[in-house]
Amino acid sequence: MPDVSLVRRARKTYRALGDAYPDARCELDFRNPYELLVATVLSAQTTDKRVNLVTPALFAAYPDPPALAAADRATVEGIVQPTGFFRAKTDALLKLAQALVERYDGRVPARLEDLVTLPGVGRKTANVVLGDAFGIPGITVDTHFGRLARRFGWTTETDAVKAEHAIGALFPGRDWTLLSHRLIFHGRRCCHARKPACGACPVARWCPSYGEGPTDPIVAAALVRTEGRA
Repeated sequence: MPDVSLVRRARKTYRALGDAYPDARCELDFRNPYELLVATVLSAQTTDKRVNLVTPALFAAYPDPPALAAADRATVEGIVQPTGFFRAKTDALLKLAQALVERYDGRVPARLEDLVTLPGVGRKTANVVLGDAFGIPGITVDTHFGRLARRFGWTTETDAVKAEHAIGALFPGRDWTLLSHRLIFHGRRCCHARKPACGACPVARWCPSYGEGPTDPIVAAALVRTEGRA
């Protein structure tokens, strides 16, 4: 059982982040589970904004897994090239689409244990799809989430799966998906990896790492981004 004081502090932080980022959400554009799955695969090593620029053309050409499974590799590469690592990503998308067609009748499964068996889909991607496309709560431990959870003192785990379970014990399941969005929003906008904007942080009072970045309000405010980069 987690320490009661830690649970209280974590939940206060969560609520304060909700006040600071009332529009926290998945920043990838999608209309269905297939589109979110593909967009999440493309988001590796690039920004959500860049992915959102290429997916309209990709989904117009390949609106479902069967269409993508039969796609011409060179054409897909040309569309996704702006996201970087386009050859590897194209290979992953084609294999993913083929697996969906062969194993799941061209549909994205709504179970974690099924999603993680798909080519290019790890636990992080699976939780994104479950939480945002299917409404099944999940914690998405990306680089921002893991960094903030450790700075907040919620866990010392660097292993994503262990961190997911440790943090999940601090919150009711219904909060997991929104918790992920709020931390990711905060990590992209304020609590940066190299220089967190401590003096402008809305949850500074509950953060044991306060002072890792500038505490002067004016200096810190200059570090805050109005939009996330990644």
